[in-house]
Amino acid sequence: MQLTVRGLLVVIAAAPLIALSAWIPPAIWAAAGWLLVATAALIVDARLTPTAHDWTLARRHEARLSLAAQNRIAVQVELLARGSKRAVMIWLRDTPPPTFHLDRDAPLLTASVQPGAPAEVSYHVWPPRRGDYTFGDLFLRWQSPLGLLRRQARFEAAAPVKVYPNLVDVHKYDLLMRRNRLWELGLRSTRLRGAGNEFERLRDYTPDDEYRRINWKATARRGKPISVEYETERSQNIYVLLDVGRMMRAPVGDVAKMDYAINAVLLLTYVATQKGDRVGLLTFADRVLTYIAPRSGKIQFHRVLEQLYAVQGERVEPDYGAAFSEFAARSHKRGLALIFTDLTGSISTDALVAQIGRLRRQHLPLLVTVADPTVNRLATQPIIDSGTLYERTVAERVLADRRLTLDQLRRQGAQTLDVPADELSVAVINRYLAMKERMLI
Repeated sequence: MQLTVRGLLVVIAAAPLIALSAWIPPAIWAAAGWLLVATAALIVDARLTPTAHDWTLARRHEARLSLAAQNRIAVQVELLARGSKRAVMIWLRDTPPPTFHLDRDAPLLTASVQPGAPAEVSYHVWPPRRGDYTFGDLFLRWQSPLGLLRRQARFEAAAPVKVYPNLVDVHKYDLLMRRNRLWELGLRSTRLRGAGNEFERLRDYTPDDEYRRINWKATARRGKPISVEYETERSQNIYVLLDVGRMMRAPVGDVAKMDYAINAVLLLTYVATQKGDRVGLLTFADRVLTYIAPRSGKIQFHRVLEQLYAVQGERVEPDYGAAFSEFAARSHKRGLALIFTDLTGSISTDALVAQIGRLRRQHLPLLVTVADPTVNRLATQPIIDSGTLYERTVAERVLADRRLTLDQLRRQGAQTLDVPADELSVAVINRYLAMKERMLI
């Protein structure tokens, strides 16, 4: 228990009277009387102040925190009602894992708590890595009814927490889809009706129909343009090949490229299984690490989620030959194959181009890479000295090699997607939906 500024002022208010007693001796009695009153006030205030046993604290958050996303952490504070209904001012400090980024310098939270009525304070954390972490204890400080004293106590609240790939975007997608407001997530609307190859019906031609949809025999019979409408095919194969090798460990800001790719794969899995497609996953570095056969439904989403949670990057160069050979041996039905990898600094680029060329014979490949803002910045920085000249020259060479590789893949008929890390998930979903709409899969 400690004095507040108000309590300290009440006590030292006797000092002028004590000093005055040097010239006016009776002033010492006034000082003594003031100190007695102040002491009585402090004793009464201390007795009215709740003790640590009167408080109940509980931390609340999602069972799985999301990687590279704002996660809300709430602490419920309840004060036992002991007759007084006066609100109590509190200051609460939590101890999240030290590697988590916070939405403020320190999670020091303030509130006014009414006895018998639980109050809730909250803050947000931003985990830069997947894995297992631990929250520490809670520290609470509260003020006495007269504001003369403050008490503080430590409450045991240590608890483990798991950080998974980004589930916030999955929940947001689900919510916005139900409200028909996916544009808020940056997703473009698509017309999937008529995008398959199962005949559904004939209808009048509309200006936005493709010419290849016109049924010329029906047009000749009816004397006006007639289009064919197809039923959307809802059971296509989506294969994800995820590189977890050396270059995918490189960070963009505080988060590894691999983790941005994992977030995109998770959202893609959720969207694709919602649309009836089958999603499979293969992770590789210098060898194939895991494989999940393509399936549809919520169970498959959770299989992929658990696998992505456990994925760890490796400090080795990826072996594209081994990965693509294993994939070819396991996948026999045509589908969309998304290859998440990195081209910057890789010594296996030629092997990647050759493997994607072979993959093109049976599947539709889509190479997905994460653009590095640091390289882009170095390639456009002003030249001040020999150091900046060297950095800019190297960065320009890296970007030129990257563009050359992407152009080479496009000429082979492969699709490519090269976007900044913070745009990756939305860009992957938009490309998937566009390819599905255009019947490219």
